[in-house]
Amino acid sequence: MYSAFMSTPERLIESTRELLWERGYVGTSPKAIQQHAGAGQGSMYHHFAGKPDLALAAIRRTAEELRAAADAVLGGEGSAYERIEAYLLRERDVLRGCPVGRLTMDPDVIASDELRAPVTETLDWLRGRLAGIVEEGQEQGEFAAALDPREIAAAVVATVQGGYVLARADGSPAAFDTGVRGLLSLLQLLRTRTR
Repeated sequence: MYSAFMSTPERLIESTRELLWERGYVGTSPKAIQQHAGAGQGSMYHHFAGKPDLALAAIRRTAEELRAAADAVLGGEGSAYERIEAYLLRERDVLRGCPVGRLTMDPDVIASDELRAPVTETLDWLRGRLAGIVEEGQEQGEFAAALDPREIAAAVVATVQGGYVLARADGSPAAFDTGVRGLLSLLQLLRTRTR
């Protein structure tokens, strides 16, 4: 499953990331992590203080990757609307859900200030990045000055995260796609000019 060149700590982190996404924190036992990573118990505890320490490293890695993927699209070419559209339409594994967003539904992650911090920071970063793009659009006359960029950003994040939930409930990505198309229609109406 993993490259022969991947170190034991890397295999443990990657295994934990996968298992957290699939099973959540409670469903991710140290034994399952070790089996998934092909690592012994001694190796795990040599590199990490325990499951919370390893989970924190995995959550941080997942958060970093989500930020990088979002920033690659949001920092691309095009108008503010086009960059938001590209973010909303980018390829996702909709039925698996968002690996960061799903952690907000895990009571053990939410109960831990340390485990919750990278999740909160990532969602805050995403809303801030999107709000900045809306502000750019306002400065360029693309979006009306009366819009609140933070509210638009929150609506974009809520549509994506809610779309994952609806798609998983339906067992089909159609609900996600419908929500995204609806939001894009509304954003198109909020544009003061088209390019």
